[in-house]
Amino acid sequence: MIALPLFLRRRYERWKSDTLSQSDFRPSVSILKMSAMAVFIGVAGAIVAWLLYRMIGFVTNLAFLHRIAFSFVSPAATTSKWSIVVAPVVGGLIIGLMARYGTDRIRGHGIPEALEAILFRRSKMMVKVAILKPISAAIAIGTGGPFGAEGPIIMTGGAVGSLFGQMFYLTSMERRTLLVAGACAGMAATFGTPIAATLVAVELLLFELRPRSTIPVAIACFVAAALRPMLLGPGPLFPLAVQFHIGLAEMALAVVCGLLAGVFATLITSAVYFVEDHFHKLPIHWMWWPALGAIAVSIGGLIEPQALGVGYDVIDQLLTGRLIGMAVLVFMLVKSLMWILYLGSGTSGGVLAPLLSLGAGLGALEAMVFPGPDPLLWPLLGMCAILAGMMRMPFTAILFALELTRNASALPALLVACIAAYGVSVFLMKRSILTEKVARRGFSIFREYSVNRLELTPVKDVMSTQMMTIPGSTTVRECAERYFGADQKYRAYPVLDEDGALINVITRQDLQRLRGEDPPGDLPLREAMHREPVVAFPDESCQSVAIRAAVEKLERIPVVDPTTRALLGIVTRYDLLKPYTHYHHEEEVRERMFRGGN
Repeated sequence: MIALPLFLRRRYERWKSDTLSQSDFRPSVSILKMSAMAVFIGVAGAIVAWLLYRMIGFVTNLAFLHRIAFSFVSPAATTSKWSIVVAPVVGGLIIGLMARYGTDRIRGHGIPEALEAILFRRSKMMVKVAILKPISAAIAIGTGGPFGAEGPIIMTGGAVGSLFGQMFYLTSMERRTLLVAGACAGMAATFGTPIAATLVAVELLLFELRPRSTIPVAIACFVAAALRPMLLGPGPLFPLAVQFHIGLAEMALAVVCGLLAGVFATLITSAVYFVEDHFHKLPIHWMWWPALGAIAVSIGGLIEPQALGVGYDVIDQLLTGRLIGMAVLVFMLVKSLMWILYLGSGTSGGVLAPLLSLGAGLGALEAMVFPGPDPLLWPLLGMCAILAGMMRMPFTAILFALELTRNASALPALLVACIAAYGVSVFLMKRSILTEKVARRGFSIFREYSVNRLELTPVKDVMSTQMMTIPGSTTVRECAERYFGADQKYRAYPVLDEDGALINVITRQDLQRLRGEDPPGDLPLREAMHREPVVAFPDESCQSVAIRAAVEKLERIPVVDPTTRALLGIVTRYDLLKPYTHYHHEEEVRERMFRGGN
């Protein structure tokens, strides 16, 4: 760090102390830098989404319609049964080879890999991932895999953001912001849902809600969404021009819908990892697993061709009531089995679009039973409730429905259904379908967010004010004899000048160093102690001071006035833990505040 003149350093310290004591958030100049970078990340995210869509279209046209074209079509448009049988297996074989001889990071959903990079690899992703992940996903989906493009887009966009960040001198947290910005920009461009994409960052990827990260991510998402009409087409993905009338009966049934979605989410999540566990028991190399899993896609495609591919057209049919009755049941069974078996084999593909189709199918089945004048309400609720349950993102799911359909009349019922599914999932599953993958690689993720008690408590509330100080005119020899003799009372002593301002804190180790530099010990401490002290300010949070103590490896830090440098107190490592006594009282101690008759 560049050494500043004393008066400038003190003005900075005063400004920093005032900022920390008067603001709800910690402002940072880096927000402006990261916001400017986020514009480029948003453009890159939109381009990544466009490229992946075109690659999926190319592979689908080549594999099923036997032509060179880039239009986004459904594999169900083919008239060749042989294509349905052969294409998925060939695609699975290619993906296995790419994973073995390229990088095995292309295997899986995409989002768990982004989570792992964020939390455990300092937000660094490889160039190979940015190149091979979209290609492998395009092959998997284009050859009939029942997956969505959003997971690979999220991982690829995240890789682009991470690689962009690695070109500059940034902190790990700043790289995380760019990684998440790229990931969520890809999702915003895919679905045209910038608000929901920003909420994905908050609920799943950032692990914080702070302006320094939320603002750049939101900018990237809105830039990507603004470019979407030019690249992928205008308008909502699933427009729903129906006015729902939500009464008490619908709200009650929305609870049932959410509960069923939560149970269904638990079952299919367990099934995916059950299949994955059994693939690990096979006596063949994992390179061949995707080809084996693709056999289920071939068989399922022969039974129900609409279950192949991304399935946006089927989701639209379910939401608008054009797919009903036994056709829904067949689709649900085939799509579920194809998705579970192929995903469990370790291929490359996203989970969001399959969840949307399965949730909408569950809602369509409920519409056959639930009474009421709005049968189209239940596919919409089921679609978002299963997303809330499986991915543990209830508010993202609600905003996702609003932006996908541009229909706000179902919001009250969506809130009820999504929260019910979320609650069931939390109680029945230890981890979501995303975090389970990370946990199986030896990493644990805790996703409950709360305000840190150390952030709430200023140092002035926990510091010790009873101190024994040493005048700066005391010589080194006098200090050793008077304060560090056989009757030493404290481990460290603040040293003050004639005006009461802090010079530094002296310990026995410091004294030994000073005696080595000045064997006679005739120098006064104010001249011998020339190092700049590490200090805290009274309005700083305990967390910021605790971080400083950990970095500097200090057991105690003096607290000074930011203007005069007058010593106000000493804060020790034990003092910094005092706020957690309040946490214990709030979380563990039960009291009855009102007693009848008193």
